[in-house]
Amino acid sequence: MRMYNPPHPGKVIKEYLGDVTVKEAAAKIGVNRVMLQRVVSGAARVSPDMAFRLAAAFGTSPELWYGMQVQYDLDAASKVERPRIERITA
Repeated sequence: MRMYNPPHPGKVIKEYLGDVTVKEAAAKIGVNRVMLQRVVSGAARVSPDMAFRLAAAFGTSPELWYGMQVQYDLDAASKVERPRIERITA
């Protein structure tokens, strides 16, 4: 079931970080600061690789992080106007 108006995973990452800076967190998970800052600010997506890194850092599952990204993406895509699509039948 899709979530209504889900937050970008970056907002949740920011909460998980607490007082830890993006620079410190980036060093611990092995990415550059700019990459992590872009995710935290909502300018970039959580990739499968980033999901595994976040899971290891926060003691969660990669499915949590990637699932949040999918929910966010589906919500954004649902707001785009599309042409009528005819159903394909065999």
